[in-house]
Amino acid sequence: MLTAIRIQAAKLELFSWTTLLIAAWVLTMISIPIIRWTLGDAAKLPFINAGVLLQALAVLMILQSAWGWRRTATTAVSIALFTFSVEALGAATGIPFGHYDYTSLLQPQLLNVPLLIPAAWLMMLPPAWATAAVFLRPPRRHNRARLSPRRQRLHALRQRALFVGLSALSLTAWDLLLDPQMVNWNLWVWHEPGGYFGIPWQNFFGWFATAAILTAVLKPDRLPVRPLLVIYTITWFLEVVGLALFWGMPGPAVAGGIVMLACTIVGWRYAPPEAQT
Repeated sequence: MLTAIRIQAAKLELFSWTTLLIAAWVLTMISIPIIRWTLGDAAKLPFINAGVLLQALAVLMILQSAWGWRRTATTAVSIALFTFSVEALGAATGIPFGHYDYTSLLQPQLLNVPLLIPAAWLMMLPPAWATAAVFLRPPRRHNRARLSPRRQRLHALRQRALFVGLSALSLTAWDLLLDPQMVNWNLWVWHEPGGYFGIPWQNFFGWFATAAILTAVLKPDRLPVRPLLVIYTITWFLEVVGLALFWGMPGPAVAGGIVMLACTIVGWRYAPPEAQT
């Protein structure tokens, strides 16, 4: 009984910390337009950094509740190292995103890549996994009994491919909102503006490929789906409202908002009633 009480107390403490981090993240993001209007463009940069770090910490706390710290830390380091490497390659060669440069506004930088950027990937890739978690479910027992071992393997392979694909799409949907905003804020610039509100289409292929490779390699399972979906949904809402009402960018707000909303709906429509899948 004492063990059960300790476990529940630990869960309550974890929930409290996670809730506080989410609240701090949301308040930070809401404050950015106010800070910009009152103190100018430069004053918003510390709040952008803080918002990314708070969201990333909230995601790590959520993952830890299902995975424990060891797997969570391993996943976080893997995402950070891989995405930094891809970003450094992209900044140097234009592969896979296209030719772009980060400006000096986001600091510190290493190999011309702001060290904040891997945290941005970390804060949204696990929530993107949650939108696709329906494809992690095993087939129902009576259906599984009808399948031969070969068909079971094919079914598992197909489900995993669908999970990887939808996860990558959900993350790329976020960039449909993010990239026009960051270019508008002069955080990075494209050598040759492209067809999506000034963003090259190759950029989104790079995002999709990077997210797909990471997801396929890391093979996330036992996800805390609903808390991660909360993060994804809040991000969608903040991005759409921010672009449409505060930053004067209704086009990306509508286009990216529709795609990200579709991913959000799929995630909630098929989210399991329990905390994990």
